[in-house]
Amino acid sequence: MITASPRTLGVLISGRGSNLQSIVDAIAARRLDATIAVVISNRAEAAGLQRARAAGIEAVHLSPRDFPDRDGYDRALAQLLRARGVEVVCLAGFMRLVGAALLDAFPNRILNIHPSLLPAFPGLDAQRQALEHGVRVTGVTVHVVNAELDGGPIVLQAAVPVVEGDTVDTLEARILAEEHRLYPEAIRVFLDGGWAIVGRRFVRLAVS
Repeated sequence: MITASPRTLGVLISGRGSNLQSIVDAIAARRLDATIAVVISNRAEAAGLQRARAAGIEAVHLSPRDFPDRDGYDRALAQLLRARGVEVVCLAGFMRLVGAALLDAFPNRILNIHPSLLPAFPGLDAQRQALEHGVRVTGVTVHVVNAELDGGPIVLQAAVPVVEGDTVDTLEARILAEEHRLYPEAIRVFLDGGWAIVGRRFVRLAVS
């Protein structure tokens, strides 16, 4: 029987897994006191599955096609995560909306990273949205996941300047570098405790 630990993570991915790698590297360097129990992808071809296996982490492809609806898929995800003793779920480029079945299984224990300074530019193509709106600064947000798309309480943010001549690709590359720095730090803050969710806000409590 697997015993759950508050520092046991499950990571959900859909693609190359570069943010997964940043978490793996932070754990290896002891900058993050945590364990990744399992990495799950909705896509069989996701390169991040190989990253996980290379790091000695269980990697699982769970196909949505094997389930009649999103709730069924999310229930299966929750069951798999719980069976591995996962306490905190990290979305790292997981290109699916998280439904009620998974949210209810891990209330206020799912984190996501998004390439903008939320609440600006939620959803897909955040970098393109930033360029189209002509903003001078965009960035990265790690937030607690709730039922609102990219609308959960913000754990940490970091700004990334938009420079003259930026393209979607160049801006995306600079944002991604900041994602790799910020996500492990936000996970550390979350796991260390000493916080509460007050309304829409993630509030770090003063230590007496």
